[in-house]
Amino acid sequence: MTKSSYTSDAIVALIGDIFLRRGADSYLGEQVTMSEHMLQAALLAEREGAGEDMVAAALLHDIGHYTSEFGENSFADGIDNHHDAAGARVLEGYFPPVVVECVRLHVAAKRYLCATDPHYFSRLSPASVHTMTLQGGPMDAREVAVFAQNPFHLPAIRVRIWDEGSKIAGVATPPFAYYAPLLRRVAMRAAKPG
Repeated sequence: MTKSSYTSDAIVALIGDIFLRRGADSYLGEQVTMSEHMLQAALLAEREGAGEDMVAAALLHDIGHYTSEFGENSFADGIDNHHDAAGARVLEGYFPPVVVECVRLHVAAKRYLCATDPHYFSRLSPASVHTMTLQGGPMDAREVAVFAQNPFHLPAIRVRIWDEGSKIAGVATPPFAYYAPLLRRVAMRAAKPG
C-alpha cells in the first residue's frame, strides 16, 4: 500500500500496529519506552483539557522515530536524525495542519523554551539535554524571533511541555486502542474538503 492510498482508518491502523510492534523500543536513554512516552504525553494533554487535535499531536509527536514503517514515501536510510521533520512528513495529508506542525516544531520548541525561559532547561532529562546539543542548543535571538512568528508556535510549545513531562517510569496510561477513535476522528476531519 502506498502512502497516498491510506484512508483515515488505514493510517490509524498502521500507527496502532507500530505502537504494538515497536512501542517497547527504548526511548533514547529515558526511563520509559517509546510507547509509554507518547501515551503519557497524550494523557497529559487530555488531563489539561486539550482538544482532540492537540491530544493527537501529543500522542504522535515522536512518530518520526518510526518513519521506516510508512512504506515507499518514508526515509529509506533508517537513520532519523530529524525525527520532527520526518514525523511531520509522514502525517501530512492525514492529519490537520496543527497536528503536523506540532510534530514538526516540537524540537524547535524545546530550543525556544531553553532560550526564553530561564527555568525550562532544569526540567530537561539528561537524555533531553544531550539530544538538545545535537539539535542545535538553545535558539539565538534571530531564531527566537522567527519561531515566535510561526502561527503554530504556541501549540507546539504546549506539545513540548507535555513531551518533557512524559518520561516518568510506572505511570499508568490508557493503551493506544483508547486513542484510536480520537485519531480516526481527527484524521477524518482533515480529509474532508473545505
